[in-house]
Amino acid sequence: MSLPSDFLGRIILILQNYGGSLLRGAGNTLLIAIISTLVGCIIGLIVGIIQTIPVGRNDNIVKRAVLWIVKLILNIYVEVFRGTPMMVQAMFIYYGSALVFNINMDNMFAAFLIVSINTGAYMAETVRGGILSIDEGQTEGAKAIGMTHFQTMLHVILPQSIRNIMPQIGNNLIINIKDTCVLSVISVVELFFASKSVAGSYYIYFETFTITMIMYLIMTVFFSRLLRYVEKRMDGPKNYDLATSDTLAHTSGMYNFPGNNGGTRR
Repeated sequence: MSLPSDFLGRIILILQNYGGSLLRGAGNTLLIAIISTLVGCIIGLIVGIIQTIPVGRNDNIVKRAVLWIVKLILNIYVEVFRGTPMMVQAMFIYYGSALVFNINMDNMFAAFLIVSINTGAYMAETVRGGILSIDEGQTEGAKAIGMTHFQTMLHVILPQSIRNIMPQIGNNLIINIKDTCVLSVISVVELFFASKSVAGSYYIYFETFTITMIMYLIMTVFFSRLLRYVEKRMDGPKNYDLATSDTLAHTSGMYNFPGNNGGTRR
């Protein structure tokens, strides 16, 4: 079959014959990125909270020893997965698990696992920083009214920390949408893998990856705008007047009273 000689004609040919394959690849990319980011956030939240558990000299020696060991293991996990490329992690986990432990993972399951634990390592440091960014006076105030460490984290610290780290959560999602392309090394059929197959069919790489680039751009821009909208919603209203049943206590001066000329004043 003769290929069209013009750029637009080759683009149309690719979309007509392989548009479905590219869309399925993009669907797998989004599925892996979204689910793995959510799971990674949960992992990072747990690891970040454990890393910030205070340990004092007055604490039981067993508690101090256990926490030291747990924090050491979690620190090693964070440093290893933040300090090595995801592509290397994918090959190490996927092929290593089969070779050493005789565990033959499904490609998609391996993709979810790899991206989740990689995201969890980055989110752990983000959560830890978010928790430490909250003023210590709030923790002291919560403990002063009898809250335990768990209650303080759940009701006082975490709600503020999560709002502070929302931009980083969104950033991790955008990164995961793009970085799923490295999973092609373990034959996960995501957008980049599908694009390579399409390009190899006609040997027209420039047109194929032009389409691929536009598809990645559409996905990342859409989720960037969506997450920015969520951030604005989390900010709440700009007007922070007290909500009270007593109009005399309204900070905006809602109470009207007679003026000198029989009118009303605010």
